[in-house]
Amino acid sequence: MTETVISSASREVIIGFDHPFVMIGERINPTGRKILAAEMAVGDFSRVEADARAQVEAGAQMLDVNAGIPLADEPAILARAIQLVQSITDVPLSIDSSIVAALEAGLAVYKGKALVNSVTGEEERLESVLPLVKKYGAAVVAISNDETGISEDPDVRFSIAKKIVERAADYGIPACDVIVDPLVMPIGAINSAGRQVMHLLQRLRTELKVNSTCGASNVSFGLPNRNGFNAAFLTMAIGAGLTSAITNPLHAEIMQACLGADVMMGNDPNCARWIRKYREVPTAAAAAAAGPEGAGRGRREGGHRRRV
Repeated sequence: MTETVISSASREVIIGFDHPFVMIGERINPTGRKILAAEMAVGDFSRVEADARAQVEAGAQMLDVNAGIPLADEPAILARAIQLVQSITDVPLSIDSSIVAALEAGLAVYKGKALVNSVTGEEERLESVLPLVKKYGAAVVAISNDETGISEDPDVRFSIAKKIVERAADYGIPACDVIVDPLVMPIGAINSAGRQVMHLLQRLRTELKVNSTCGASNVSFGLPNRNGFNAAFLTMAIGAGLTSAITNPLHAEIMQACLGADVMMGNDPNCARWIRKYREVPTAAAAAAAGPEGAGRGRREGGHRRRV
């Protein structure tokens, strides 16, 4: 099946149907975060550094870096943020901007093979972003909307995704380097949004045979207990074919959903990642409290498990 390889200077991440689900940390994004936006605008990247470290520690395999601050020098800020993040962590990055000059500034300083976020089916966007992707040997997120907007018909969105994949091929960009965003809509506003995206994900996997990603939190906009709902959505979406998502790994429900889905999809052999993350290791105090009898029982039970 299709494999998309994204890399930093020293580490590769493979996005694919037969590989563990890839969580792309979403927090380095000033949109809706007034304090972060104000700090980045004046050159204070301490919060960016803290967010990068925390997300990687929580389990993010990649990080999305966005510097969309109104009236600020986005190309310069984005380039500096990318350099900083790459200096403190080895995970690959998604370079996220709607401004082509900012994408190029980020790509120019990036070490490795980046993921460009993003290109749409609009002609102007295709003609400006795809040459950059080819020039820098990157992969790209293809968002399935065009000049007509976002269709509620998943088959229309599939047609736009197919168009982007075909146009990318015209520039020498293989389908494996195009990751489609099926566009997850708020289900509180569009009751059929869940069925739409599951249908589209299945077609992307079986017909177009491309990897996929999304902004997972969009689905729960306006609802209570958003983290719980996002976790339910991700579990179902992974089953339908979603191979990565821009999401928040700091929420335990999200991490559990993604790791559990990997087990169920056969992408966590022997449940190794799940066990490593969640097994309870007895503390010294607990062992002492159990006494010799408890310790002996633990040894006997352990021996029995090994024989089985």
